[in-house]
Amino acid sequence: MKFGPVPITKAQGLVLGHTFRQGGAILKKGHVISAADIAALRALGVEEVIGARLEPGDISENAAALHLAQELCGDNITISDARTGRCNLIARGDGLVLLNASEIHAINQIDESITLATLADKAHVKAGQVVATVKIIPFAVSQKTLNYAEDLARHTKITISPYKSKNFSILSTLVPDLKESVVSSTEALTRQRIKAIGGKVINSFQTTHGADDIAKAVRKAEESKTDVLLIIGAYATVDRGDVGPMGVIAAGGVIDHFGMPVDPGNLLVLGRVGQMLVLILPGCARSPKLNGVDWVMQHIAANITIGGTEIMSMGVGGLLVDTPARPLPRERAVADKKGLQRPTIAALVLAAGQSRRMEGQNKLLMQIDGIPLVRHTVERIIASNINEIVVVTGHQDNEILEALKGLKASFVYNSLYAEGLSTSLTAGIRSLDVDAVLVCLGDMPAIDANHINRLISEFSPENGRAIGVPVHNGKRGNPVLWARCFFDEMCDASGDVGARHLIGAHEGLVYEVQFGDTAVLTDLDTPAQWSDYLS
Repeated sequence: MKFGPVPITKAQGLVLGHTFRQGGAILKKGHVISAADIAALRALGVEEVIGARLEPGDISENAAALHLAQELCGDNITISDARTGRCNLIARGDGLVLLNASEIHAINQIDESITLATLADKAHVKAGQVVATVKIIPFAVSQKTLNYAEDLARHTKITISPYKSKNFSILSTLVPDLKESVVSSTEALTRQRIKAIGGKVINSFQTTHGADDIAKAVRKAEESKTDVLLIIGAYATVDRGDVGPMGVIAAGGVIDHFGMPVDPGNLLVLGRVGQMLVLILPGCARSPKLNGVDWVMQHIAANITIGGTEIMSMGVGGLLVDTPARPLPRERAVADKKGLQRPTIAALVLAAGQSRRMEGQNKLLMQIDGIPLVRHTVERIIASNINEIVVVTGHQDNEILEALKGLKASFVYNSLYAEGLSTSLTAGIRSLDVDAVLVCLGDMPAIDANHINRLISEFSPENGRAIGVPVHNGKRGNPVLWARCFFDEMCDASGDVGARHLIGAHEGLVYEVQFGDTAVLTDLDTPAQWSDYLS
């Protein structure tokens, strides 16, 4: 193949190197120039074009990409049409990708003109997902080079090991101080994990956290033709001699492996009783974020051998993102051990709403003792131990800014305020670089520094107190203090409900602070509430 500028009079059959736009004419990159094109271009005064001229023995980029993709295509894979030198390999169904990384590397080392990008070996994929893509870099590749790549590809099939439906049982162990809401939310999340890999839950048990009781439940699961038993312990396993493993052994089973080089997921236990596999889940299984539990369950569902050797081979790539089950992020844990700093906490004041229930008035601009409500609220927050204050504005932005003039606060404008409270939450959180955020409503005039400081003083993510919720007479209120590990999930909220649903999803990390007054329940949404408050 030859590439470069060519006189327009000699350009017929040339593959155009760059998209041409002039005088209303458009010829796209890769277009093969015809005699009619030459006439049109000459009429526009074009004297030369840049492109590629294929020579004998050259294979065009699309043909080469398609041929190589066909050789790579293995079981449960389909291929796309080839366009612009690219051809994709696509999963026919859900499962795990199987490939040989060293052979993929070998193909990529043949020549710079041929590239092959893939997902990682054993990656989880959904039907229709791109698994690999062949891209021919120039407009053509030599037949000799392509033949060499095809020879390697015939021994490098990329396949999908599909998930097979298996019968799962879930066993939750209980202790007196474990809330039922935590148990139920974890089971619901576990059911979602099972559904994602094509499994079916046939039993759900609960028993006390003791080896003998666990053994009885394990035997019951085995008798019911369970393929995989998932044990969600009230406490994470810390040793082979702990309650969970001993319960499996007492049921006639064995522990094949304890621990894995995947974080989160380190404390997973793999065992079996007869033909039934048993997984004792680590604490991170209470979080929906990816962790080692997912990898092991995916292997099981795809009928890929999983044992100690396979688990201990997961270390490269096994350092995953922090999850809410790890309320103290790794980097902060190291910093705190060195005594470097206390958590930095921001107050996020939501002041963008339209006050739809106030019959045409903006409640945040209505006055209490001659002071706009929003200023009254922010002044009280300033008096607390908060490190910084961010106010999210939207509706009547200029008026809110004027009401807060002179106060030590920063501001974020939410252009999507009409779409609900969650948009303000997202806009505010994305502006923060702190360890925690106190989400405050702008219409809670009775909240003062005492309420805020008590929430802050009991905040201790490393001890499992990562979501601070104020309570009066058994009823939860606002503001709520959130550790940084929840920020991504908070930004996924939609509509006008904010992030309160996450409290139920992470009950095990919630701490309640009791207050004798009603301030944490008092907001002023309606004229009647205003009247009652002022009276």
